[in-house]
Amino acid sequence: MQEITVLSPATVANVVCGFDCLGFCLEEPNDLMTVRLVDKKTVKIKHLDDYNLPLEPEKNVAGKALLAVLERIEENIGFEVEITKRIMPGSGVGSSAASAAGAVVAANKLLGERFSQNELVELAMYGEMVASGAKHADNIAPCVLGGFTLVRSVEPMDVIQIDYPTLFATIIHPQIEIKTSYAREILPKEVPLKSAIRQWSDVGSLIAGLQKGDYDLIARSLQDFIIEPVRKKLIPSFDEVKTASMKAGALGGSISGAGPSIFMFSKDLETANQIKDAMNGVYSQTGIDFKIYVSPISSKGVVKQ
Repeated sequence: MQEITVLSPATVANVVCGFDCLGFCLEEPNDLMTVRLVDKKTVKIKHLDDYNLPLEPEKNVAGKALLAVLERIEENIGFEVEITKRIMPGSGVGSSAASAAGAVVAANKLLGERFSQNELVELAMYGEMVASGAKHADNIAPCVLGGFTLVRSVEPMDVIQIDYPTLFATIIHPQIEIKTSYAREILPKEVPLKSAIRQWSDVGSLIAGLQKGDYDLIARSLQDFIIEPVRKKLIPSFDEVKTASMKAGALGGSISGAGPSIFMFSKDLETANQIKDAMNGVYSQTGIDFKIYVSPISSKGVVKQ
């Protein structure tokens, strides 16, 4: 096989209390990517969208990930990649992760599946570092593996797939951009022990609630005492969206990734759509363009088109 086209999905990371460790995969939106083998050890990038992203491999998320792949193979081959981004950069739903993960998963298929899933996550993190300045895998892991994931460690890489009950996510994406690198800069350098203990407890109980299918426990665990209070200031009408969503039946939710997107969990599609209406009611009054997605957690990750 000399060429492959894949769909690389959006993801939600941080997942309220699970900063930099919890994430899940969405059915939509997704990026469309075509990767081809070339007979020279090089990476060529072509964007078929209007986001004006860098074409130099070292500065491009997909390009940097593919350069990492080339460092681990001996053959004198390279990759040419065409990207149609349908996940807006800076949206908070894993745009950079989709590019990086899609590139390495596609390359791996062209190379005869020689890398393990953990290795694919490691390779894609080189691309994620271009976007955020940090090698974190909470978007990358669910994009590669699908479903709900816990990144226990990145050195060494250790990703755990979490069982989960039927869950829908309603995501509102205000059409503004928040740079992930800036959203990381404003985070507190030190955390009070009391807040840390509460956060650790909620991560544990959220995992237990997901594994047991206990929606009440999931809802009680969706609290963030560390990140949300700082980052919500970057998102217009965050508190109003959260309040309206809870009144509409949401289990809970928070900022998706670094923002500006906001996600809310629900048990069924009917409630997810009620939350969509509630979000629409809030943001229709702001004068800010926005999009709303309703999606179940997807078990698939990056898939061949």
